[in-house]
Amino acid sequence: MNSRPTDHRPDRWSGHLLDLDAYLARIGYDGPRASTLAVLRDLQRAHTTGIPFENVHAVLGRPLPLDLPSLQTRLVHDGRGGYCFEHVLLFAAALERLGFHVTGMIGRISLGAPDVLPATHALLAVVAGDDDRVWLCDVGYGAGPMGPIELADGAQIEHDGWRHRLERRPGTHGIDQWWLYQNAPGTVGTDRGSGQGAGQGSALDSGQGAGQGSEQGSGQGVRPWVDRHTFTLTAQYPIDYVVGSHFVSSHPRSPFVRRLFAQRMTPTAHHSLDDLTRSSPPVPTARAPPST
Repeated sequence: MNSRPTDHRPDRWSGHLLDLDAYLARIGYDGPRASTLAVLRDLQRAHTTGIPFENVHAVLGRPLPLDLPSLQTRLVHDGRGGYCFEHVLLFAAALERLGFHVTGMIGRISLGAPDVLPATHALLAVVAGDDDRVWLCDVGYGAGPMGPIELADGAQIEHDGWRHRLERRPGTHGIDQWWLYQNAPGTVGTDRGSGQGAGQGSALDSGQGAGQGSEQGSGQGVRPWVDRHTFTLTAQYPIDYVVGSHFVSSHPRSPFVRRLFAQRMTPTAHHSLDDLTRSSPPVPTARAPPST
């Protein structure tokens, strides 16, 4: 079964309209401008820690256009944040401008929910110019990951205490399902097995099935892996994100029109506002990643 999204057009994400200098300044990136894996890693970290997640427009019932000039005004020039469709479209434009191969995808948030939720989470599959692997870039969730994850069954990474891993399962009609799991910071697990991680971060393997395993920290209790969302490799286009965003920002059953969400990742904490509840749990000091 092919595990590489193949649809690509060099102008699909309106990268030619992006004020690249302003965008890079907004996320605090001043490194090389090349389509390399190292640059992709640095850009994703800068984007996820530089632009917050929020849904203010949806809560206020204001229009939320997703054309690049509108996105650029809100997220870059006005210093605002946004939700997944806004983040992903802006990040895709920047990657396209720099020469990366970018394919859009869509996922379903799960978080252990018993019901099937709508497919309204935007994701990207990216190929760098110096590496033929496909990388999952999930920049619009508000809680990392801060780096790309190789699109491979069992791929695992750690960034600043946040652990993520991918699992591939057979799906209906021959369409495989991919699942992303996360293990929030707060424990230092005892890892069993060597595990081949993808990305710049520690390779981890709990030795148990994804979504069912747990990490036991010394004196800190058990922190389980949580299934975050599922997706397929079917290519999505900007117009598909417009449709999904319309539901998220206007449908009366969408949680985004009923309460305020805001999140900000930093190297030391994950700040979260859910309606009137604010939390900022500290992130433990990260272990030095291996050179790759």
